[in-house]
Amino acid sequence: MEKMQDETQGMRRFGRVNWLGLYTLAKREVMRFATVWTQTLLAPLVTAALFLMIFNLAIGPRRGDVMGVPFLTFIAPGILMMTVIQNAFANCSSSIVISKVQGNIVDTLMPPLSGAELVLGYLAGGIARGVVVAVTIGLGLLLVLGIAPAHPLIALVFVVLGAALMGALGIVAGIYAEKFDQMAAITNFIITPLAFLSGTFYSVQALPPVLNEITHMNPIFYLIDGVRFGVIGVSDSSPMLGLAVCGTATLAVSLLAWWMLRSGYRLKA
Repeated sequence: MEKMQDETQGMRRFGRVNWLGLYTLAKREVMRFATVWTQTLLAPLVTAALFLMIFNLAIGPRRGDVMGVPFLTFIAPGILMMTVIQNAFANCSSSIVISKVQGNIVDTLMPPLSGAELVLGYLAGGIARGVVVAVTIGLGLLLVLGIAPAHPLIALVFVVLGAALMGALGIVAGIYAEKFDQMAAITNFIITPLAFLSGTFYSVQALPPVLNEITHMNPIFYLIDGVRFGVIGVSDSSPMLGLAVCGTATLAVSLLAWWMLRSGYRLKA
């Protein structure tokens, strides 16, 4: 028996994937948000609709066109992407923080799952929630505003990439935070400002040169800009540049999350 266990561990060290464990963790993360869909899926749809309604009533008719499209059409993809990244981040970060506070994080760390498998399992939940939210809001934009995706495949790629990036960042934040108030501080003072100040409600071409350059250093700007190109066909930067920046950022944050889970940073006593 010991020999068989040693052989299994040896194969795992050479890259064998624990597919059953990975599937189980991914299923758990998906079921976490699916069972409370009124909070995780319906609420973001209502929030996005309120954003669109308020901006349309407040300044929409007087704002005029932005980059050749109506103002409401211009901000719709930004609101969609902003909602996606907030939900992907919340799904991964809340899962880890709740497990740490309740003291059952050990149930996730003890099974024979590698650091990479843990990252992929958590990301599966964040990406699934982000994609479902995006599809739901996208259908709403199509039915209510008549906005059909100009490049649906590009829009989907940026949605998945954005959910993966923010999901990985959610893992990092969830591991770092020790209490709910710390998690709330990260969300309120880092994630939300980055989402709001990344061209969601305006074109960065209207910004002063210094702010324009600073915005171009923010990966979330490229996520919002990429989805905007995929949905309405206009953007402030090249979609290929956005893919390169977001892909690199996602890889870097995912590697950091992998290291934290693999080493047990702030997870193991």
